Amino acid sequence: MTTRWPLLWLALHRRRRMLTTLLIGMVVFEALIVVVTNTIPPGQLFSGGGRNPPSAYRAFSGSSGDVSIASYAGLLGAGLTHPFWIALQLTVIGSLAAAAVAADVESGRIELVMVRPVTRARLLAERTAALLIASAALTAAATLTVAAGVALSPEIHREVGLGGVFAAGLMGYGFVLCLIGPALAVSAAGRRRAQVLGAVVTIGAVGFAVNFIALAWSPAASLRYVSPFHYYTPGDALAQGAVLWPRLAVLVGVGAAGLVLAHLLLRRRDLAP
Repeated sequence: MTTRWPLLWLALHRRRRMLTTLLIGMVVFEALIVVVTNTIPPGQLFSGGGRNPPSAYRAFSGSSGDVSIASYAGLLGAGLTHPFWIALQLTVIGSLAAAAVAADVESGRIELVMVRPVTRARLLAERTAALLIASAALTAAATLTVAAGVALSPEIHREVGLGGVFAAGLMGYGFVLCLIGPALAVSAAGRRRAQVLGAVVTIGAVGFAVNFIALAWSPAASLRYVSPFHYYTPGDALAQGAVLWPRLAVLVGVGAAGLVLAHLLLRRRDLAP
């Protein structure tokens, strides 16, 4: 344990087993997606009887445009928007965001932490950095696994370039930032870790459901703009081989706004349990 940035390293050290397990799970899952993609042509897997998958399936392939899940880009994109991928990311964000402030207030440890003394800005900054590092590691594990699978499969590589894989990975981290900012804002204002976990699950699960409904039901199409999954489109990035900068800007902007709000809320709140 280093004496420099102790709160950052302590946050990671306390959750080292959880993070290791999640990293292994992410690598195994994405490797399975690549194996399935390489073994069974996506068109054969999803287009039985010569019919194309419903347009709403774009939500599962991480696309808001013309990328079908019955394609290499669509199936690989599905691995980056799958509920399992989402669950692993939400686990990291929920755990570390709750521990940033709310968990210490709930347990009464916040008074012991602040007596060092540690400024509120430093408390939040170091614990935010721990969350950013952990989420980056999880996103990188998924991206590098997919990249290795694409590089080792000439058939997939002909349709999906490595540039598209890393573009999708960057957008994945933008999606993570979009959740981290609001989660930390709730932690900075809340007194219970359950409040933070509830907010993270709501943004992730409800956001996915809203995007699916908007794609499946035309009268609700305008609702897609309130879901982070409308802007996180790895399937499109894989197909186009480039980062979709306007969408990434929205994701990062929401995350940055949440971080600023978290600092403002923590600076003005009462930390007594």
